[in-house]
Amino acid sequence: MSAQEPTPSRMAREIAEIPQAAARLLDGGQGAVASIARALDLGRISHAVVSGRGSSGHAGTHLRYLLETRLGLSAAPAAPSVVTRYGAEPRLAGALYVLVSQSGRSPDLIAAAEQATAAGAQTIALVNDPDSPAARACRHVLPILAGPELAVAATKTVVNTMLAGSLLVAALSDDEGFRRAVEAAPKRLGEALTLDWSDWARHLASAPAGYVIGRGFSLGPAREVALKSAEVMGVPVLAYSAAEVLHGPKAAIRAEHPVLGLDPGGEVSESIASSLSALAQAGAPVFASCGARPRLQGLSAGGDPALDAIALLAPAYRALEAEATRQGRDVDRPPGLRKVTETL
Repeated sequence: MSAQEPTPSRMAREIAEIPQAAARLLDGGQGAVASIARALDLGRISHAVVSGRGSSGHAGTHLRYLLETRLGLSAAPAAPSVVTRYGAEPRLAGALYVLVSQSGRSPDLIAAAEQATAAGAQTIALVNDPDSPAARACRHVLPILAGPELAVAATKTVVNTMLAGSLLVAALSDDEGFRRAVEAAPKRLGEALTLDWSDWARHLASAPAGYVIGRGFSLGPAREVALKSAEVMGVPVLAYSAAEVLHGPKAAIRAEHPVLGLDPGGEVSESIASSLSALAQAGAPVFASCGARPRLQGLSAGGDPALDAIALLAPAYRALEAEATRQGRDVDRPPGLRKVTETL
């Protein structure tokens, strides 16, 4: 009789659900997206502000690149402490203010969104719980429909948040090609889950530190992978733009520091490959699907870079969970962390 297979972690099960969660959003979220798009008058919006922390903040970084490249709106990250700690009241009339929060329960994000709404901003909550306090703080709500997520390390909610932002931008830009690319996301995510990035995770497990390099649409995902590496592997990992890493951080990268490159293709692909090549020549072990000698499996050609940047989260999540579990770490309950982090 063969030994019984170990029960998969909650994190592993939730990673496996990513394509289905994406399909659920695309099936059930179109109505909310269309309603918000009808309500917003882009001609009266001067700029955008995106608010979020942790994984939600990384999804917000991805959204800011979409808002700037697809809609031409200058987009900046919010600093909730300006409201909650300094007592300031930013002048946000004419702004599009997007609150990104999977739980919808962080007091500082809620307070800042309430102030933005009172100041006249067009506020939108991207949340997994449409009845959360964050949702009530905003004029519009876009549920990400990821379903319950029990593991402390967020995975499917992060992917669905980025996809929800992409759906919204596709509707606001009236870009049929981009909309079709978003609707193809479940299939692309399914492909991404078959990619084997275990070699990178094994090297990271024994490293004193690591680095993740992205740029443009993959900068938010790079920061997200760095966070997940710290959460589930207990290894400090820093994320940098390919445009920034050579300006100083390169001096700290050694042969014992694995570097993961996230290249989704498109306009920044050459920049990412060039920076990774420079780091490899300096002696760093580089893991990427681009370059002359790729060490990782990559997605098939033909995808949209904004969506492929999201899809690259899937093999990174899967590799981190598998390696951490192999080491005997409890990936569902990282030490000292809770599912909902409340900051003031």
